[in-house]
Amino acid sequence: MNRPHPAAHDDTAWLRAILTAPVYEAAERTPLDPARRLSARLGENILLKREDEQPVFSFKLRGAYTRLARLSAEERARGVLAISAGNHAQGVALGARRLGLDAVIVMPATTPAIKVSSVEALGARIVLHGDSYDEAAAHGMALLQAEGRTLIHPYDDQDVIAGQGTVAMELLADHHGKLDAVFIPVGGGGLAAGMATYLKALDPSIRVIAVEPDDAACLKAALAANQPVRLEHVGIFVDGCAVRQIGALPFELLRTRVDDVITVDADQVCAAIRDVFEDTRSIVEPAGALAVAGMKRWCAENPGSGRTLAAVLSGANMNFDRLGYVSERASVGEEREAIFGVTIPEVRGAYLDLIRTIGQRAVTEFNYRYHGARAAQIFLGVQLKNGAVERQGLAAALRAAGYGVADYTDSEVARQHVRHMIGGPTGMARERLFRFEFPERPGA
Repeated sequence: MNRPHPAAHDDTAWLRAILTAPVYEAAERTPLDPARRLSARLGENILLKREDEQPVFSFKLRGAYTRLARLSAEERARGVLAISAGNHAQGVALGARRLGLDAVIVMPATTPAIKVSSVEALGARIVLHGDSYDEAAAHGMALLQAEGRTLIHPYDDQDVIAGQGTVAMELLADHHGKLDAVFIPVGGGGLAAGMATYLKALDPSIRVIAVEPDDAACLKAALAANQPVRLEHVGIFVDGCAVRQIGALPFELLRTRVDDVITVDADQVCAAIRDVFEDTRSIVEPAGALAVAGMKRWCAENPGSGRTLAAVLSGANMNFDRLGYVSERASVGEEREAIFGVTIPEVRGAYLDLIRTIGQRAVTEFNYRYHGARAAQIFLGVQLKNGAVERQGLAAALRAAGYGVADYTDSEVARQHVRHMIGGPTGMARERLFRFEFPERPGA
């Protein structure tokens, strides 16, 4: 991190570093695939850069290997160390194995076993320490000094940035014709910095759009302050981009090259994971779908048609136990589901009357608990075809029919918790629980 590096404005030096990066000794050239279903829905020409197809299922191998390959003989002899619980760890481990280097990976003790075993399988020595990344990082830096190893930083390093920049090199080589915008996920900024530098040097007309989680927008904060700033808190759903502070070198490169920063929430990311699956039959991790989520929001805010837009699928190291959560939240993120609290009379036939008011729409959820009062409080989910406009119209129709309605669709608390807490205590003895499953067709 303290080594001399090319000046941020020196495009020639950075292009040379990218073009000579030895990534293909370990990484693979990944395809640029059309997203036909998403293109048809958005009215644009959507391209997906498939970094999820790398040997370690992430672009991180490019930068990690480039840094390792450019170590001096003395640095190689001392061994290397990385602090990571994610894709960077696997990139360093695989790169070190290819080059015959001794590698230590420091991870929090809370790292899922599947990630630990994946890195161990690549031959690296694992050190588990602390309950958080910060605790692991502090121990890692102490170990670095004690053993005299070389730190392989995940993003704030010129060789890492150059390696990541080869993603843009391939993108421009594989696409012939006008490219209107490229959407790049941002965590520490290494991928975006490398790609933006290459793209703007070769074709300044291409818009470079950085995409961040709305609860970990460290680049947006840095641009507003005109310097890197440390966020007090970051969300963990998009864990591959959950970085508190943008890298110093990536920021210097991005501040004059990024055209816009788009932020998206977890539901929009879940919807993008489904979009990618529908086009590719591949399941990417949240960070892997981040660029697609940002692209969809940008298209909604910048109406047009026929533009050629590329998004980087940065990784596919998805934890299997997250799939249920992703599936549940995707419909809300795509505005395909409305969530209402509805008050209906506690009388026979009230449910049927409610369904008639809803009309030919599928009910996705109906949570209710009898407690003997004259009115019943219902947690209701309804499938939508026309997003917010249809949702607002349905709410108005329910109110016009005399129902009390609260729209919880945009409520984080309701989406995560209220649907599982329906009814409260009733004081009734021998209460029974019923669960009904209806056919998935309108009006069922």
